[in-house]
Amino acid sequence: MADPQFKTEPIGKLGIIAVKGCEEMAKKIDYYLVRSRKERPNDQFEGYHKDSYIINAQFVRFGSGEGKCVIKESVRGYDIFILCDPFNWGETYNMYGVEHHMSPDEHYANLKRAISAIEGKAKRITVLMPMLYEGRQHKRTARESLDCADMLRELCFGMGVDNIITFDAHDPRVQNAIPQHGFESIQPSYQFIKALCKNCEDIQIDNEHLMIVSPDEGGMGRCISLASILGLELGAFYKLRDYTRVVNGSNPILKHEFLGDTISGKDCIIIDDMISSGGSMIEVAEKLKSIGAGKIYVYSSFGLFCNGFDDFDKAYADGTIDKVFTTNLIYNSPELLSKPWYVNIDMSKYCAYIVDTLNHDESLSTLLDPKDRIYAKLAEYGFGPLAVKE
Repeated sequence: MADPQFKTEPIGKLGIIAVKGCEEMAKKIDYYLVRSRKERPNDQFEGYHKDSYIINAQFVRFGSGEGKCVIKESVRGYDIFILCDPFNWGETYNMYGVEHHMSPDEHYANLKRAISAIEGKAKRITVLMPMLYEGRQHKRTARESLDCADMLRELCFGMGVDNIITFDAHDPRVQNAIPQHGFESIQPSYQFIKALCKNCEDIQIDNEHLMIVSPDEGGMGRCISLASILGLELGAFYKLRDYTRVVNGSNPILKHEFLGDTISGKDCIIIDDMISSGGSMIEVAEKLKSIGAGKIYVYSSFGLFCNGFDDFDKAYADGTIDKVFTTNLIYNSPELLSKPWYVNIDMSKYCAYIVDTLNHDESLSTLLDPKDRIYAKLAEYGFGPLAVKE
């Protein structure tokens, strides 16, 4: 993917604030921004070429557990992008001498502290939150809170945020909470296909050898999109849950049935937005194997792995799954990165393109539609409509 060339001037000086736990991702995004802008002359706009676009922001914790954000440089007139990962449980702090892992609520509080520290001096604020805080709490099934919608409304209507950029939202319709503000839910489909082709040398991406499978009816949208681009058959599992009970944080599954064409001999890609405990993914893989599936590849934008890795280690050892793909959009523990069955998809360059494009106030349409890039990548490996047939 070529570096973008822009016809417009930036909306303001570019600044990136990394909320605690996002420093590594911010540095990678910053690297690509610095590199691409050095190759793009623009001497008329002050501050266009810099050694780094990261704003010096410090997040302080007191012994009581209270915190604050201190911004150490001016951001007046800046186009600010705040990077926040509410699911980085690897970040810790001491409260009354006891070490605590940071929760989503605490990361969200730090995001609000960063916005507050800007003091309304920025020209525009965009929040880049790859996985939405409380994204699964987006609709009511009982007398309960609507945390995700409340978060979006607080940021946009109460704190002056102009745009929300996220990836693979659990339900993109949550944007209806902020209809007058920018909201983009981006699918990392191209990056997944690129990683799939690179790491699975024997894969054959055609309708005779490969099928896309959704683990439940809720994930059909993202599966339909990718299956259509790749020209593959689509299968799905019907998941009947008992919504009268909650066991280990979720409603237990009463019945799991496969809906789709014959799968015998075909490899399968199971796609979902996140891997939480991973139990349903492995159960789907086991059922696919029982009806004759070949290799099983699991792809999810976000790998939470809340219950650890033992089940995936076992599923890999007994041949139930072959590879698991997730992105670096949220925290990946060193243990996960060391697993032989795991492939990490680096999204930092793509995020840099998004930040650069928005800073120039240009359309994201080309970046959001991955079809042409996917076809070009498939053609490199001899697949798809652009492949040269011998």
